[in-house]
Amino acid sequence: MNTIISRRIDSRPLWPALTRAMFCLAIMLVAVLIGTRAVAQEAAPPPGGAPPHARRIALSFDDVPRSLGPWLSAEERSARLIAALAEARVTQAAFFVNPANLSADYGAGGEARIAAYVQAGHVIANHSNTHPHLNATPASDFLADLDAATAWLSVRPGYRPWFRFPYLDEGGADREKRAAVRAGLAARGLINGYATADGSDWNMEALTIAAVRDGRAVNRDALRDLYVETMVEAANTYDAIAVRALGRSPAHVMLLHETDLAAYYIADLVAALRADGWTIITADEAYADPLTQARPEVPVLQGTITEMMAWAAGLPAPRWYGRNDTRIANALYAERVLGEAAANPGPRPVAVAPAAPVRAGGFPAVSNPLATAHE
Repeated sequence: MNTIISRRIDSRPLWPALTRAMFCLAIMLVAVLIGTRAVAQEAAPPPGGAPPHARRIALSFDDVPRSLGPWLSAEERSARLIAALAEARVTQAAFFVNPANLSADYGAGGEARIAAYVQAGHVIANHSNTHPHLNATPASDFLADLDAATAWLSVRPGYRPWFRFPYLDEGGADREKRAAVRAGLAARGLINGYATADGSDWNMEALTIAAVRDGRAVNRDALRDLYVETMVEAANTYDAIAVRALGRSPAHVMLLHETDLAAYYIADLVAALRADGWTIITADEAYADPLTQARPEVPVLQGTITEMMAWAAGLPAPRWYGRNDTRIANALYAERVLGEAAANPGPRPVAVAPAAPVRAGGFPAVSNPLATAHE
C-alpha cells in the first residue's frame, strides 16, 4: 500500500511546477525591462533637444559712445539701457569704449554716460581709441592707439584690463603682426576681451536707420522678435560649436553694441535667454574662464574666439552663425520687419582656402567670409 502511494506521488504531472517557474522568470524579465527603460529615460537628453550642460553668458556692448541710432538721443539710449539691464537683473555687463568718439557730436556728454554705466554696476574696457582695423594698421601704430585709450580708461572707476579688437580682427593672415600685438598686450597686462557669440546686431540697427531715414514703415514688434530670436540663436549656435571644439561649454561673452535696439529690447533678450536655459553671468565671471589663455593659431585670425578655436580643432566650415551673412539677415529683415518681398539672398558663402589669398582693397581673405563685417 505504501509502495502504491509513493509511486502516485512520484508520478505527479510536472506542468504546475514549470508554470510557476515560467511565471517567476517572466516577472524577472519585466522588472529588467522596466529598469532598463528607466535608465534610458534618465540618460536621454531633456525634451526639446536642450543640451544637458549648463550654459552661461555675459553681455558686452561695443563702440561706446556709439553714433546715434534711428530714434533715441545718446542720453535717452544710455538711460533706457541702464534701466532695462536693471529690470532684467543683469548685475554687470561690459562696455567697450572708444574714447576718441567723445570728440564727435554724438559723444558730447559721453563721459557722464559712461560714468552712469559704472555707477549702475557695470564695467568698462578698451576697444581702442579710434577703432582701427589691424589688417590695415602697422602693429606699432595699433598699439599706440590702444595706449591712448588705456590712458583715458585706466584712471576711471569700473575699468578692467580687457582689450577687444575692433572688427574682431586680430591681424588676419599676418602672423608677424599678430605675434607683435599679442606680445604688446601681454607687456601691458591686457587680456583679449574676446567675444564667443555674435549675431551682427550692428547690421540690424543699420537696416533700421536706413528704413527710418527713407520713410519706410518699421514693424517694431517684428523688429523686437527678430532681434531676440537672432541673438538667442547665435548664442545657441556658438555654444554648440564650442562644445565640439573644446569638449565643454565655456563662459560665453555675447557681442552687442550700444544701440537703440539694445535699449529697447535687451530685457526681452535676457528673458528669452533665460527661458532657453541660459544663466546670465557677470563679465568678470566670463573672463575668468580658461579660454582667456587660448592663443589659437589659424591661417587667418578674425572673428569670434569660438570660430578660431573650432578652426584650430579642425572643425569644418561653417564655424559661425548663418545670419552673420548679411544677405541672409537682410532678406529676413525686409520680409519680417518691413513686410517687403526680399530678393533671393543667393547661395551660402563658403570658407576660403587656408592659403588666404588677398582680396581687393588689400585685406586678406578670412576663414569666415563674413568676418570683415564685424564692427
